[in-house]
Amino acid sequence: MLASLLSSLKESATQNKLSEAFYTFSLIIQQPHHVSSSHFLLQSLASLLESCSHVNAISQGKQLHAYVVSFGFERSRVLVPKLVTFYSASNLLNDAYLVTETSNIIHPLPWNVLISGYVRAGLGKEGLFMYRKMVEKGVIPDNFTYPSVLKACGEEFDLGFGREVHDSIMKAGLEWNLFVHNALVFMYGKCGDLKVARKLFDEMPVRDGISWNSIISGYASNSMWREAFELFDRMQNENVEVNIIIWNTIASGYLKTGNYMRVLKLISQLRASGDQWDPVAVITGLNACSHVGALKLGKQIHGLAIRTCCHAYDNVKNALITMYSRCKDLNHAHIIFHLVENKSVITWNSIISGYAHWDNSEEATFLFREMFFSGIEPNYVTIASILPLCARVANLHHGKEFHCYIIKHEGFKDYLLLWNSLIDMYARSGKILIARKLFDSLAEKDEVTYTSLIAGYGIQGNGKTAIELFEKMIRSNIKPDHVTMIAVLSACSHSALVDQGQTLFEQMSVYNLVPKLEHFSCMVDLYGRAGLLGKAEEMIRRMPYDPTPAMWGTVVGGCRIYGNKEIGKLAAEKLLEMQPRNAGYYVLVANLYADCGCWQKLAEVRVLMRELGVNKVPGCAWVDVGGGFRKFLAGDTKNSKLIGNLERFIFESCRIKLFHHQVSG
Repeated sequence: MLASLLSSLKESATQNKLSEAFYTFSLIIQQPHHVSSSHFLLQSLASLLESCSHVNAISQGKQLHAYVVSFGFERSRVLVPKLVTFYSASNLLNDAYLVTETSNIIHPLPWNVLISGYVRAGLGKEGLFMYRKMVEKGVIPDNFTYPSVLKACGEEFDLGFGREVHDSIMKAGLEWNLFVHNALVFMYGKCGDLKVARKLFDEMPVRDGISWNSIISGYASNSMWREAFELFDRMQNENVEVNIIIWNTIASGYLKTGNYMRVLKLISQLRASGDQWDPVAVITGLNACSHVGALKLGKQIHGLAIRTCCHAYDNVKNALITMYSRCKDLNHAHIIFHLVENKSVITWNSIISGYAHWDNSEEATFLFREMFFSGIEPNYVTIASILPLCARVANLHHGKEFHCYIIKHEGFKDYLLLWNSLIDMYARSGKILIARKLFDSLAEKDEVTYTSLIAGYGIQGNGKTAIELFEKMIRSNIKPDHVTMIAVLSACSHSALVDQGQTLFEQMSVYNLVPKLEHFSCMVDLYGRAGLLGKAEEMIRRMPYDPTPAMWGTVVGGCRIYGNKEIGKLAAEKLLEMQPRNAGYYVLVANLYADCGCWQKLAEVRVLMRELGVNKVPGCAWVDVGGGFRKFLAGDTKNSKLIGNLERFIFESCRIKLFHHQVSG
């Protein structure tokens, strides 16, 4: 009878049918008790406790604990680990500790479960304390104890204690156990001792996916991406299966280092493998698509997110909003934005920065106000995304309002990103003295701070001051990046500082910077403006990149100014071969041919423009009218009322100026 009831109880418990299992248990405890029935009670309680752990049935589990005590099983080697597992799974770690402490069982299993529970809950220090208690009680750790302890050492960055544990492992002869060895690699890598971590990894006679993940994540957590990428390539060459954790680590590394095309390649490999995507992989893929404008692939990842139910997560929705908005599909971005029920500040930032990125100031400003009225407090990211927009559309009035907002909110004062954005805004708007005053007031500066002001001086044509600022940056031990070099080279170009620009370009290797296409473009512009058209053409021919239409356009423009017809014709032919969609280039070439008297060539250019359907884009201006932005296009008559008001305003202004002139005369 008892055997049949126990079998029925186990079946119900395995299927997590707690009501049926408890009913069967009630029948078991009603049976006459004798020595042999203790086995059935113990097995019943063990099965029920397992089921309670799986479904987080706290009240039922506590009832079972009471039965354990009433039956005198509180020191059972079978039930004590089950109770500790139940309380740990329910995050009742203090209860789990009391069960372990009072059981006085000199066996590592309950302690292993307890320590693992603390570590899983992110309580590494408490987990290490329990390990010490375990050792004090004379319980000998085993190969299941050490992985949790080493993980706690890694998470707490306690390298000293980790080394002590390593010594204990060596004495116990467990260093070659795969799980223990993986944990050692993880601990040393997490604590930054990559030399020892790599030595342990290289010495392993057998490795699994966790071994590779441990060493790669160690390099990644210390931003040693080159080593992480090399190991990942080696892993693939050795045909080791790549799990989603390693994929996420490497993909995020390529994303952080700006190698977006490698991320897209990894996405292709992951899709081909048929492996299950998780939200982290989806977000990483969407972020890569955002940076390169890969809308088609972004939509495919969106579909994959729906199939894997990842789209339900708000952080995935935020990434989708960013992807669609950065790929200029603002309609889909807005649809997903409205699907988010509980919009966080990140959600609002995603949609606002999307409109700001495409200079849609009307919608960005409207959304900022909506965010404010909805009760969501803007954070530093919100302000930092709006400020550059104020600079680009020359809306200094709103920019100053945001400046006041930053000053009023104490929490924003320590964010260098905001001050960098303010310096950039004032510098772009021609308020270079205000930008310099802000710059000088900052105790902390980075390469972005310097670059923003250098670019501002460059726009103003003050290349000499831009170079002085660059030199001050170097003296402050702040390393320039590629953007800094573009700013200072551009400043040299606008101020005709040829020798200085050439020297700076040649010095890029000193800062471990390899010139990119943009730097060569700056040099072509520098030579072109200075009339050194032979050098400009030579720079284009010798650089390791394919020239852009803008480069040849610069040479054509320079040849028109300086009357160099020979190089001008050559540059014009190169430009026309590219068949750019920019009508301005065709106008530039046509004017050059007209200056040279090449009427046949001029006619060919006009025919080519008609065949390609290239039309001159109408001029566009943004005007702040009544607190809101209005866009005006050349030849546009739709805003007739506003145009009439502007004409009256201009007429009145001219009339007043004329009156004052007549009075003063």
